[in-house]
Amino acid sequence: MTRNNFVEKEMKKVDVWKIKKYVCKVQPIDIFAGKNIIVLNEDEAKEHDIYSGYRTEVRIGNKSLIAIVDVSNEMIKAGHIGLYNDVMKEMKVKAGQKIEIVHMDRPKSLGYIKKKLDKESLNEEEVRTIVDDIMDDRLGEVSAAAWVAAAYINGFTDDEVVSLTMATYDSGEHLDLGKKPVVDKHCIGGVAGNRTTMVIVPIIAAAGAYIPKTSSRSITSAAGTADTMEVLADVIFDVDEVKKMVLKAKGAIVWGGGMELAPVDDKLIKIRHPLSLDPEGMLLASILGKKKSVGAEHVLIDIPVGRGVKIPYVERGNELARHFIRIGEKLGMNIEALITDGAEPIGNGIGPVLECIDVLEVLEGRGPDDLRHKSILMSGKLLELCGKCPKGTGYKNAEKLIENGKALKKFREIIELQGGNPKIKATDIQPGEYTYDVTSELAGHIYHIDNKTMSKIARIAGSPRDSGAGIYLHALRGNRVKAGDKLFTIYAESEAKLEFAIKALKGLEPIEMRKILLGSMQ
Repeated sequence: MTRNNFVEKEMKKVDVWKIKKYVCKVQPIDIFAGKNIIVLNEDEAKEHDIYSGYRTEVRIGNKSLIAIVDVSNEMIKAGHIGLYNDVMKEMKVKAGQKIEIVHMDRPKSLGYIKKKLDKESLNEEEVRTIVDDIMDDRLGEVSAAAWVAAAYINGFTDDEVVSLTMATYDSGEHLDLGKKPVVDKHCIGGVAGNRTTMVIVPIIAAAGAYIPKTSSRSITSAAGTADTMEVLADVIFDVDEVKKMVLKAKGAIVWGGGMELAPVDDKLIKIRHPLSLDPEGMLLASILGKKKSVGAEHVLIDIPVGRGVKIPYVERGNELARHFIRIGEKLGMNIEALITDGAEPIGNGIGPVLECIDVLEVLEGRGPDDLRHKSILMSGKLLELCGKCPKGTGYKNAEKLIENGKALKKFREIIELQGGNPKIKATDIQPGEYTYDVTSELAGHIYHIDNKTMSKIARIAGSPRDSGAGIYLHALRGNRVKAGDKLFTIYAESEAKLEFAIKALKGLEPIEMRKILLGSMQ
């Protein structure tokens, strides 16, 4: 059986072809399933040509939703429909109420997904239909996964990327400030620490540009920007609240999941994540759809390149950068992409509190040199991009806003608007009380610090759920160390989690050394 035939067969299993309907009485099932699932009497369902795994619509009055069908003769008697708490809450129904079960047409989008599997291009209407069906839960997980697989295997044309970006943008709410210039930045990820956003936002806002920054929480890293900002202030707000804050302070740092911006992207990410599928076309549409949702006209894309990150080679990074710029032009967005060194962590801290300390120290005029330099560099590029300063002067202008304290003052204003303490200083924040120092067993040079391994250790120690957990780096790439020197410290909020992290070290090699022998490198 070919891949396409298999996928089509699986699609037919989960989608109903004929339009029929019948009425049943609600029988509550006091369990939260995590999905919209209904349970029908098996014999009665067969009479209506409905089987386990089908998707059907349930209606009561003017309310309806799409649900996955399960069947049972033991749990559900004829004339009844079992509703889990998720559906009961969504539909606002009570036990014994009558509810209508409606067969669904086969979604048109199934044909379009098969078309893409067959290496054909899709037009704007076809892409939008797929997105609409995903949003309306008319496609099962198998069908949606086939769409992701088609993108991964066959790629997207630029027109398809633009269509998906616009459909992603249209799937949710929009933030319209009615002001200019509106700027934004995005890092494609993979670098531990790297909390540049929290330095960039106050610099840009202090310079007079608007930057409504929606950020993510951690998925596999030790912390996301939203996790780190949450150490200082609230990050969950709706669109209207964010608008008010940005109009007042010109900047905000909030969790994107707290708003309905490009929600179809969140559904696609859940499908892509388990298999680590990140089709380039979907990556671009995901990022640019969200940037467009906040009204960004000028966007800087950070593309870290190096060992252990998503983009291992500069050549591949340059290709991706050109693709971002090309799609941006088609969308009417001014985009610049910056290729940066992503081989090692940025900053000393890895984990919400420790990264937060790095950010505050940089804004207070000290802090890790690499985080300070990268943040200033990116801020300068954004200031040039949006016309706030002439080409070639961005770095100097951004650096001045740190040196004169205006960026710190702006950051404190943002913190206060988001419900935090505006007087907070780096020295006020303390990481977990349980610590373990990892020391060098030999004299040598730090050759490589592995991003993934450092993040893994920090997560085992409890980060990001425990905000005080993580790692503090005492030595960086290129540093010369003696035997017994501290390389890094593990922080945890409980003895048990610290012990887990210490045990995990035995099978991991987070730092690679080059031994010094007779004054030379070996």
